[in-house]
Amino acid sequence: MLDATPAPFDTPVGRIVGTVDGDVVRAYGIPYARADRFAPPEPMPPFTTDLHASTPAPVAPQPHAQFVDQLLRPVEDIDVDEHCQRLSITLPADVRPDEQLPVMVWIHGGSYVIGGGDLPIYDARDLVTEQRVIVVSVTFRLGILGFLGDGATIPANLGLLDLVEALRWVRANIRAFGGDPDLVTVFGQSAGGDAAAHLMISEGAAGLFRRAIIQSAPLGLSRGRSRMNRAMIRAVGAVHADTPLDDLLERQALGTRAAAPFGLAGGMPFGTQYGFAPLPAERDLDAAWSRVAPDIDVLIGSGTDETGMYVPLIPGLSRVARSRVLRPALRWWVVRPLSDVIYGRDVRRFTARHRRAGGRATSYRLVRGVTTAPTGAVHMSDLPLLLGGREAWAGTRFVPERDWPEVERRGRAFRAIWAEFARTGVVRAPDDETLTFDRH
Repeated sequence: MLDATPAPFDTPVGRIVGTVDGDVVRAYGIPYARADRFAPPEPMPPFTTDLHASTPAPVAPQPHAQFVDQLLRPVEDIDVDEHCQRLSITLPADVRPDEQLPVMVWIHGGSYVIGGGDLPIYDARDLVTEQRVIVVSVTFRLGILGFLGDGATIPANLGLLDLVEALRWVRANIRAFGGDPDLVTVFGQSAGGDAAAHLMISEGAAGLFRRAIIQSAPLGLSRGRSRMNRAMIRAVGAVHADTPLDDLLERQALGTRAAAPFGLAGGMPFGTQYGFAPLPAERDLDAAWSRVAPDIDVLIGSGTDETGMYVPLIPGLSRVARSRVLRPALRWWVVRPLSDVIYGRDVRRFTARHRRAGGRATSYRLVRGVTTAPTGAVHMSDLPLLLGGREAWAGTRFVPERDWPEVERRGRAFRAIWAEFARTGVVRAPDDETLTFDRH
């Protein structure tokens, strides 16, 4: 619970007033950009009065995700606003005026259609207090409003352009919060990891961050999407700045259905589009990632059983998964091969290319879930170890209440690895029960 103690910060864009929250200070919902619907973001002008940053960022308009309700605790009273370009900063309450702490910019996942930077599962308190870093959580446009344009009438990568603008804001202002603008790490999970990888090669992002942590990014779905994108655009039809929001979300569902015949890529129909600002053409991707390799340290990895999270959502497979006899076959013949195609294979390719080009890259593998009894490392298994804390995770399908002490024990070591990489670009931790590494 926030107390009443204000924490003012004099920044280049004006005075921002955060609030003390125990051993951290929160500065919530700071506007980093503004944009008309279907238009690129523009920097926010300086504030003319004090900005009281005490309200979490709204989430972008998004469909209701019933499967999320099955996995996590429902979040009540979330504000929704298509003008959602906000960021929130969590820092140690005792930052000294002369300190310059490492900055970690969090990009949330959700297949580019759901989620928000200030959801409880992304609370950075433990990471900030244990590791003495500053965490910036970014909220950006999603779905039809952020990732579908045809590049002609509507820009194609508006959500990614939002993220570039957020990084520019961090570069210009984070020193006022005790952060080092030359020691910025972007980190993200799932679509957030995919976004972190693509920010490395985004026009206008050069020099805005030094390191990238790419967690469970579905890079195996990122290429060969142009035909699917065209089919989605046809299905959605003409949309305009004044199209009612409910109508837009209905049209987004039409686009999602139009993507279904395109195989695995249809499982994440919205996303980055190559050949449209700020990304290079698909044929130039390897050259672009190789070009930036010497300037950006990378930590990249995935879990052994990523796709196992989705098994309970598929009627036929969910029955198989409940069978003790058939469950091992499902894991070895379906879950692990699909996990490698969508997540694991491109970890190895990305790491090898980065090293060949003269960059530093460490890859990791999450080898078990977060319960006390060893379980497969399904999608999102890393999140309870990194962000959110007991209040967000304990008692969910991911973490039974009785298992929280084990998650806390392993999570402290996990957070230390992530923060050490943000500080130094190096992972020194040995392989353990949770993670294995490839540093060569």
